[in-house]
Amino acid sequence: MTTAGLIIRYAGFAGIATLCNLGAQRAVFAVLPGGATSLILALICGTGTGLVVKYLLDKRWIFFDRTRALGTQARRFSLYTLTGVGTTALFWGAESLFWAIWETRQMREVGAVLGLAAGYVIKYRLDKRFVFRGD
Repeated sequence: MTTAGLIIRYAGFAGIATLCNLGAQRAVFAVLPGGATSLILALICGTGTGLVVKYLLDKRWIFFDRTRALGTQARRFSLYTLTGVGTTALFWGAESLFWAIWETRQMREVGAVLGLAAGYVIKYRLDKRFVFRGD
């Protein structure tokens, strides 16, 4: 695959995972009243949803990992999750900052998109180096 093709595919998958993340967050906000507790729960649910979707897409279509052994997959998913800790902090920080400043759903989601976009650029490099090494 060409570099340009990989970038387009990765960006598309990041977009899909972002939409899943924000959709899960909206579902939480639809059920719970606003406030800090709702925001924290929405961040957790959205992050978990986006994490699983992005892992499945990246594993198959970005890193072409065909591993089926449960132990290997569990190890890879654990590493994938671990490489996302710092990038998740970036995403949560951006989203929370935009919420704290503007206190609107639209600006909270702008912060989320910006934080996720920056985090995904960093995460690709971490995943390539530490998670999907071709071993």
